[in-house]
Amino acid sequence: MPGDPGPDDPVAIRVRDAARHLLAELARPGGGSPLGAVAAARELSAASYAGQQAAVDRARAAGHSWREIGAVLETTRQAAFQRFGRPVDPRTGQPMNRVTLPGAEDRAVALIRLLTEGRWTAARDEFSDAMIAALDDGRLAAGWAQVAGTVGRLERTGDPLAFPVGENTVVDVPLSFEAGERTGRVSFGPDGKILGLFVRSPAS
Repeated sequence: MPGDPGPDDPVAIRVRDAARHLLAELARPGGGSPLGAVAAARELSAASYAGQQAAVDRARAAGHSWREIGAVLETTRQAAFQRFGRPVDPRTGQPMNRVTLPGAEDRAVALIRLLTEGRWTAARDEFSDAMIAALDDGRLAAGWAQVAGTVGRLERTGDPLAFPVGENTVVDVPLSFEAGERTGRVSFGPDGKILGLFVRSPAS
């Protein structure tokens, strides 16, 4: 089939090599270097995202809709398009920017950590002016308390995923609570300020 990856496909090679690297790190006698395994896992996560992008491109080329792709990814068609679509700017007819804000994933995870520690003022340090006006410490604390009242204490975070939405960068952080799974979504503007913060069910 046209577009199928061959033996020299760079994305397939990247995924294969990253998986082998992680397996090698985990199989070292005595566990090897813990930090080496963490770095290899992060490498595989990035390669996996590239593989997802290539797979979605193939599905679209084969005529599958965003609704079908979203169903496979257990998300909405809009969320699938936001992560993997290749939008065209109607003003210019050119592909829109697919570059994400450097460091956005780490910053999103750090924000979630501040929330779990109850450090509301520190969490608001990088908010945009509109976010600061909309969410004071009390409202931010109340919102997090509502989440905790529904699904309990946050136990761990998963690998964050950053993707562009227009000129902004959105980061989804998988969140595992005592009684359920959620996704933390943090939106950053081009200037790096935080424009949005949501905790939602994974499929929304």
